[in-house]
Amino acid sequence: MPALGTLSAGGAAAGVAGLLRLRRGPALASPLPAAARAGAVHDGAQLVWGRQLRPALVLPAGLLPLQASKRLTLRPPAASADPAGEAKSAGLLEKYPAITTGFFFFMWYFLNVIFNILNKKIYNYFPYPYFVSVIHLLVGVVYCLLSWAVGLPKRAPINGTLLKLLFPVALCHALGHVTSNVSFATVAVSFAHTIKALEPFFNAAATQFVLGQTVPLSLWLSLAPVVLGVSMASLTELSFSWKGFINAMISNISFTYRSIYSKKAMTDMDSTNVYAYISIIALVVCIPPALIIEGPQLMQYGLNDAIAKVGLTKFVSDLFLVGLFYHLYNQIATNTLERVAPLTHAVGNVLKRVFVIGFSIIIFGNKITTQTGIGTCVAIAGVAIYSYIKAKIEEEKRAKAA
Repeated sequence: MPALGTLSAGGAAAGVAGLLRLRRGPALASPLPAAARAGAVHDGAQLVWGRQLRPALVLPAGLLPLQASKRLTLRPPAASADPAGEAKSAGLLEKYPAITTGFFFFMWYFLNVIFNILNKKIYNYFPYPYFVSVIHLLVGVVYCLLSWAVGLPKRAPINGTLLKLLFPVALCHALGHVTSNVSFATVAVSFAHTIKALEPFFNAAATQFVLGQTVPLSLWLSLAPVVLGVSMASLTELSFSWKGFINAMISNISFTYRSIYSKKAMTDMDSTNVYAYISIIALVVCIPPALIIEGPQLMQYGLNDAIAKVGLTKFVSDLFLVGLFYHLYNQIATNTLERVAPLTHAVGNVLKRVFVIGFSIIIFGNKITTQTGIGTCVAIAGVAIYSYIKAKIEEEKRAKAA
């Protein structure tokens, strides 16, 4: 799961890297002084979450858990039983890293496109986004519980302190997820994603005015075409509605605050476990409003109408599959974006949005005006420029710190 949002500047999708201190092997014994490592947290106020996931945050040395060095490395049972086979597998991945990374990107895009298409098709005959949002999270939680049951991954322990840290993140994740779905149910998928292209603007504003960290002028200037493009697209969008527009904007704000809280809730827990716990908390948060807002309608006629239109089997299977695709694309997004450099990660997220918008227009045959099309292209180009500049700034700061 995109996802949490990328899950800055991105669902979901989308991710959990903003909460994590990701370390690989020798990184545990970093030769950098503690002050340098602690300073890495404030790297130009990059808010990391959702559909853009990356290991951008580093815990200060004094906060590293004592048991961090004992973290288990998970591997398939067969590989554990056969050291020679394990060595061969590692060698193959090291020999062809581009192919492996390319496969992760392909699966991320594929699952994301399928999720968006299937999600919109469900809303065409079952317009209850609060209930569907609960199903998304419920299927993901069941998936996580089953994974824990078989030990892949091993469930990380959690206590009251960690719950207090994760709850604000999960609350923002739940609000952003529900409002995104309300927008998707109300307007065309392509238009909803065009509005959500404004996420970088809200991230930059929060960085400057909430966190009090300076955003370079070049980043602010790169956001101008994003705002202009979204404005152009909104003025002539055929599916425009204030309900869809406002909910998409609330989603942007929610995911921005999710990024802020994730910076304060850094934990040494691995990404899969963090995403699982956040999904569980978000599910608990989403159930009451779904029951209050849509429960009476569902009981009176909503469920019966949907079953009458498509049949019970298709209705249940559609809800299950859309929940499964939602969870898997967020999880794959986490795994994908943790493998690549910031610049590659930035380009990947922009291309993902292009793929989703393009396929949604083709599949649903959405008619768009010339101005809407131009505005969408301008907004996406602005996001690409912003992502490129931000990634270059991050790389320069990492190079100086090294």
